[in-house]
Amino acid sequence: MILGVSILAEARLLSIPKVSIGQIKAARMLLGWSQAELARKSTVSEPTVKRLEAIDGLLGGRHETGEKIVAALEKAGIEFIAENGGGPGVRLRKASK
Repeated sequence: MILGVSILAEARLLSIPKVSIGQIKAARMLLGWSQAELARKSTVSEPTVKRLEAIDGLLGGRHETGEKIVAALEKAGIEFIAENGGGPGVRLRKASK
């Protein structure tokens, strides 16, 4: 166990995607979304989006909040890249034929 966390919770913590605030901002820019639009699409409050984006580093906050933000961006066509030669990034998913 990690710091007394249950096995199920531990598995969930280990599966959290390592997405940076820079990737979130870049994804928003690719989609042309404002912070308000991301908040609406992810069902996360706008003040929360603003607070999270005000700090560099990995996406913090509650696990569920991060999942909602990432899911909204992925649903809109964003692909998070773990390593692209120079570091993590984002891109628009190619349209399926």
